[in-house]
Amino acid sequence: MDKLNQLTLAMIKYFQGDPKRIHHFLKVHSLAKTIGIAENLEAQELFTLEAAALVHDIGIKNAEAKFGSSSGKLQEQEGPAPARAILTELDFPSQVIERVVYLVAHHHTYKNIDGSDYQILVEADFLVNFYEDNQETHSIKTAYEKIFRTETAKALCQNIYLTDN
Repeated sequence: MDKLNQLTLAMIKYFQGDPKRIHHFLKVHSLAKTIGIAENLEAQELFTLEAAALVHDIGIKNAEAKFGSSSGKLQEQEGPAPARAILTELDFPSQVIERVVYLVAHHHTYKNIDGSDYQILVEADFLVNFYEDNQETHSIKTAYEKIFRTETAKALCQNIYLTDN
């Protein structure tokens, strides 16, 4: 079994009994992979992006347990340690672990996005959150204009949420 499948199963176990969180990271992973492939990411960057998408919200569990909150900043604060532990246990390459931990610690920070993997992770998370949070069209348009950069994610956002149909 490849590492990404191992990580998927480990994350399902990590969030066992919480189908909302499990479905969320599976959807973000699927969209991130789709965008990454369409945007022609190199294999290593795509692998890192996929790993980050699977673990991006890992901090939510500790944030809710410790602080009773799922705020983005608390997720960024609480996510790196369990992300590092799971990736290390599954023997991911150290450079992948470091980048994924960085992305987990910054995926709710939308300034100074450095790298295609970071940009795509943010876009995929937004695409899923628009639906899960039942966002209104004007909020989606604002995020589209301020956050979205890749042509693939822009097209997905247009086709899913901003159609005139």
